[in-house]
Amino acid sequence: MPRKSLKDFSEIQNGPLDSSCFTINPLITPFMFAFNNVSSSGNNVVPTRKEKKWKRAKLSRKAKVNELRFYRLKAKKKMNSPNPEVRIRYKLEKAKRKEEWLIEKLRKYDVPKSPAEPYDPESLTEEEQHYLKRTGEKRKNFVLVGRRGVFGGVVLNLHLHWKKHETVKVICKPCNKPGQVHEYAEELARLSKGIVIDVKPNNTIVLYRGKNYVRPEVMSPVDTLSKDKALEKYRYEQSLEHTSEFIEKLEKELEEYHKYVVRHKKKKDEEAEKKKDADSK
Repeated sequence: MPRKSLKDFSEIQNGPLDSSCFTINPLITPFMFAFNNVSSSGNNVVPTRKEKKWKRAKLSRKAKVNELRFYRLKAKKKMNSPNPEVRIRYKLEKAKRKEEWLIEKLRKYDVPKSPAEPYDPESLTEEEQHYLKRTGEKRKNFVLVGRRGVFGGVVLNLHLHWKKHETVKVICKPCNKPGQVHEYAEELARLSKGIVIDVKPNNTIVLYRGKNYVRPEVMSPVDTLSKDKALEKYRYEQSLEHTSEFIEKLEKELEEYHKYVVRHKKKKDEEAEKKKDADSK
C-alpha cells in the first residue's frame, strides 16, 4: 500500500490546500495548516497562542531619582503654600497614611488565643482570702509588668516565684489608662491559671498559685509574644496613639479655619453693603 504524504493527510482533514498559504519563508510548512479548520466541538481542541503578559519597564536609576525629586518638590510646595488650608490638608493626609500603616503593622502582632484548657478554679473562703491578701502584701517578692505589657517572660517569672511562695505581687508601672490594671490581672490569671486575690489602687496585683498547684512543663505560654516583639508592639502602639492625637488636632484646626473664612467673608459682605448704602445716599 502506498504511503500517504503529508499533503494527502491535510487534504483529507481540511480539503485541498490553498497555494496562497505558502510563502517563500522556509519556516512555514504544510503541517502548520493541517489544523486550521479543526472544530472545537467534541474532543477536538483548537490550539491558541498564549497571550504575552506585558511587564512594566524597569526605570533607570536616573529616572527613579527624578521621580523622587518630583514628589519631594510637590510636598515642599504644599508645605510652603501661602494658603493655610492646603498646608493643613497635606499634613492631615500624611498623618492618615501613617495611621493606616501603623494599624497594618500592629495586626502582625495579634497572637491568636489558644483554646482554654479545662481547669477547676478553687473556691476560697473569706478568711483564706484575707490571710492570703495580708501575706501577699507583707512579702517582698514581686514581678514587674513594664511598658511591654504581659508577655511570655512575665508568666515565666510568676511560675518561678510560685516554686517557693504561694502568693506573688505583680507591680504594673505604666498603667496610665483607666482599667488597664484589671485587664492585666485577667490576662495573667488566664495564662498562669492562678487566682487574683486583690487589685490595689497603686497598680499592684496579688496572685495566688492555688492549693493544688503543679508547675507546667512549658512555663512560657505559646500564645504570647517574645520580649523583643512585645517591645516593638509597644512602640507601634505609642506611635499610633500620638498620630491619632495629631489627626484630631489637625481636624480641629481645619474646622476653625473654615469658621474663620466664613466670618471674614460675612464681615467683608457687610462692609461692602454699608459702603454701597453710603454711596447711594
